[in-house]
Amino acid sequence: MNLREEALKEVIERDFTKNPNPTSKQGYNILDIFGINVFNDAAMAKYLPYSAYQKLKKIIREGGTIDEQLAEEVAHGVKEWAIDKGATHYTHWFQPMTGLTAEKHDSFLSFDSKGVPINRFSGKNLRQGEPDASRFPSGGIRATFEARGYTAWDPTSPIFIVENINGATLCVPTIFLSYTGEALDKKTPLLRSMEAVNKAALRILKIFGNDKVARVYSTVGPEQEYFLIDKAYYYRRPDLLLTGRTLFGAPSPKGQQMEDHYFGSIRERILAFMQDVEKELFKLGIPAKTRHNEVAPAQFEIAPIFEDSNIATDHNQLVMETLKKTAARYNLALLLHEKPFAGINGSGKHNNWSLSDSDGNNLLDPGKTPHANLQFLTFLTATIKAVYKYADLMRAAVATAGNDHRLGANEAPPAIISVYLGEQLTSIVEAIISNKKVEYTDEQIIKLGISNLPVISKDTTDRNRTSPFAFTGNKFEFRAVGSSMSIAPANTIINTAVANILDEFASEIEDNLKKGKELNQAVMSVITEAIKESKPILFEGNNYSPEWEKEAEKRGLPNYKTTPEALKAWVSKKNIEALTKFGILSDREIHSRYHIYLEQYSKLVNIEAEAALMIAKTMILPAVLKYETELAANVATLASTGVKTSTKSLLESYSAKVEEFQNLISKLETTLENTQSIEDIEKQAEEYCKKVLPAMLELRKVADTLEQETDDKIWPLPKYREMLFIY
Repeated sequence: MNLREEALKEVIERDFTKNPNPTSKQGYNILDIFGINVFNDAAMAKYLPYSAYQKLKKIIREGGTIDEQLAEEVAHGVKEWAIDKGATHYTHWFQPMTGLTAEKHDSFLSFDSKGVPINRFSGKNLRQGEPDASRFPSGGIRATFEARGYTAWDPTSPIFIVENINGATLCVPTIFLSYTGEALDKKTPLLRSMEAVNKAALRILKIFGNDKVARVYSTVGPEQEYFLIDKAYYYRRPDLLLTGRTLFGAPSPKGQQMEDHYFGSIRERILAFMQDVEKELFKLGIPAKTRHNEVAPAQFEIAPIFEDSNIATDHNQLVMETLKKTAARYNLALLLHEKPFAGINGSGKHNNWSLSDSDGNNLLDPGKTPHANLQFLTFLTATIKAVYKYADLMRAAVATAGNDHRLGANEAPPAIISVYLGEQLTSIVEAIISNKKVEYTDEQIIKLGISNLPVISKDTTDRNRTSPFAFTGNKFEFRAVGSSMSIAPANTIINTAVANILDEFASEIEDNLKKGKELNQAVMSVITEAIKESKPILFEGNNYSPEWEKEAEKRGLPNYKTTPEALKAWVSKKNIEALTKFGILSDREIHSRYHIYLEQYSKLVNIEAEAALMIAKTMILPAVLKYETELAANVATLASTGVKTSTKSLLESYSAKVEEFQNLISKLETTLENTQSIEDIEKQAEEYCKKVLPAMLELRKVADTLEQETDDKIWPLPKYREMLFIY
């Protein structure tokens, strides 16, 4: 019995309904458990002195500095709350440039002056930590031997507790900085970008006479797609174990062509898993809202309600961790790779972005009055121009080796960034440009000076699922973010781009007002010019069509299909100016990130190539040689009996493929060795992209053909038809 047969036997004999994983079968009221593991408003009111509670709430709401006294009071209250919840350790929970989360646990254990053990958690413990920074990516900012780095508490993201089977750990969300103050994480630039968009948006609101709003912040609702397969398959697929995707695998006769999985009835085992996940998320205060089967077999989705971008980013990291942890309880393996299976849809993370103010107003909500329309159109146009001007940087923000397999694969948005507005908004935009009557209403725009606009309703047009950046009623859906990625870089760039354009708009409108123009005219003239300039980014058609690629080229839109070419946008003069203007990233931090992303790309492709060679040489090659030997023996036996047969031609054809497979193994080995020897990081990444990946694909094509022609009992790797349909 080979590994594949063992896996099948294990899966088939496992009956979830007879042996369910130990978990509570009782229902629960969401309201009873929501946020119980979060140091939320109720916990703060209970465990903090009233004055400390009020100060902390004000800082969370409006920003500010936490002094030593307040830190001590908060730390004491947090410690008491955590101990009451069963926590014995605390950690500064941060998000380094690995894309994952990191944590170093310390116990509350300390000793008083008499040597008596006590629980202690000081204000200093709360505010700052000092993890070893030498082993985290820095992009050349620091040498390996320079180990010091700091984590600093982010009070705007709630402190929480993570439960495990033997207790609980207090987690303090933090930023992560080098000894010299540079950001070594993904949270710091996100927070800076949120402050930038806040300042720029407040300038616009003030122009419209709204000076009571205390703060503007971006909001996000990231839809998370993922695959689940049985762990028995996962552990017998070294490619999945090491890279997250199948490096070999012939297509199953049935894939997603019947369209019967999307929104279909959820299997009992999967539903139990989903319910377990949601229960854990609710306890962490994560507003999970939607669950369903996705398009591809064995693919699913979970989506939350909108939140502040910073909190949404932290929560999405926790969603991915919770999905993975819970899957293991059900003998399932979670696959977050953007393209774990060739030939069927991959997974993305639809990033629904908008702007809200401290009074609870969505600034991308069309509103119900002409005045509100004008304000809405200002923010809408600023976003359109931001995407037009910084489309290359938005593409760079979602560029990874995994996402390259998905973008433009007729299932996801293409590598070309464009904006979809829908029929009604498009007609209004056209009317603004031409200063003509809006066709479906008696109201019109007169000489660009009077904003006598129609009421713009939500959801008045169909959705364009092929658009990378589509307006969907009161938000934009950025569909190019990869399923395994942190949403922080994408939202950092969107915030930064919009902040830059809003700031430009504010200055231009203020100049117009100084020249004596009325408000409507001052605003409309700026909006009109911005729309005219940005019109090439607007596209209402099928983004998957070859015709659009040609049209986009005519319009001068960037089309970066691979990560190495897309990442160059990080270090262009235009984009460096945009990122440094508001202090989102310094020039040094930008170049360090460029270096990190290139290095991560090369390392990942190298791991994939090494894994492909290992599987090819130690699993596939022995199997096909064994079958070739059996075919040869059959030919010899039949020939000795004088029976006429076509087996000889079958053997010759099969043997030719085996020989080709061996030659392609040698080719990949040579290509990989040559690429590994390149010292220049940019050139090396390009070689991995242009030479190593194609060599891997050549090897895969022959291997997949051999899979389809080899005795089913001999093939060692679990097949697509098993992983996707038997779980």
